[in-house]
Amino acid sequence: MSDTTASLRRKIDSAGNLQSVVRTMKALAASSIGQYEQSVRALGDYYRTVALGLGVCFRGTASSALMSGETRRTNKGTIGAVVFGSDQGLVGQFNDVVADYAVKALAGPADKANVWAVGERVYARLADAGLPLLGLFTVPNSAKAITPLVGQILVESETRRNRGDVTELYLFYNRPASGAVYTPVSQRLLPLDETWRRELAELPWPMKNLPEIMGSKTETLRALIREYLFVSLFRACAESLASENASRLAAMQRADKNIDELLEDLNRTFHRLRQSGIDAELFEVISGFEALSAVES
Repeated sequence: MSDTTASLRRKIDSAGNLQSVVRTMKALAASSIGQYEQSVRALGDYYRTVALGLGVCFRGTASSALMSGETRRTNKGTIGAVVFGSDQGLVGQFNDVVADYAVKALAGPADKANVWAVGERVYARLADAGLPLLGLFTVPNSAKAITPLVGQILVESETRRNRGDVTELYLFYNRPASGAVYTPVSQRLLPLDETWRRELAELPWPMKNLPEIMGSKTETLRALIREYLFVSLFRACAESLASENASRLAAMQRADKNIDELLEDLNRTFHRLRQSGIDAELFEVISGFEALSAVES
């Protein structure tokens, strides 16, 4: 009996220690979600400013030379894609969802798309699906670490575009959604075609007086395009990280609930066994007393 109760006590202690770890991970995931969601909100106003600036540039004729150059560079060819996933586990179906979405979306072109993966877990999932992989990037561990990653992606994609290896660039990532943990989405980042230019040119300026471009209009346009690409990648990465931590938080909440149920069951069993042991000892005492009384009588 003592061995059984001792074994249960060890299981209860182990489950309690595991629950402490799970609750710590819940707190970290919740804190990270707030960090990345704040980054996304902060980007909203900046993205709007960049879009308005581009709209002003596209209303004139300064963009014609640059956009014609972009059109020549972006004839139909190989598609490139950046798929944002995770390096760590305990995220449920996070990597499977975005990988399956990307594989399905990229299954249309006759030639297979070349893919960059952000995260070892999604890299393995895409490799199993048979997609040609151009490289692997490490998932940022904080909002400050997103900027270096975006710079690496921009440099790598621009190098491939200049060599003609990639002519279109798509982003695939999980985005936080109300009523659900996340949902997979995609965005065409390149080429900067006529449709994209026209949509920005139609954006209404928030004031009556339209601004004027100071200095070189072409250089201003190029700078705004660089910021547009940067913000788009930064936002995709931040939303993916927020979704990853939301998925981890949900997984930890389920684990916490399961541990609570396990502890309740173990404690109930432990108390029942201990009570059974006490009852058996009392029965032995009573039986001994009755036997001794019978002998004395």
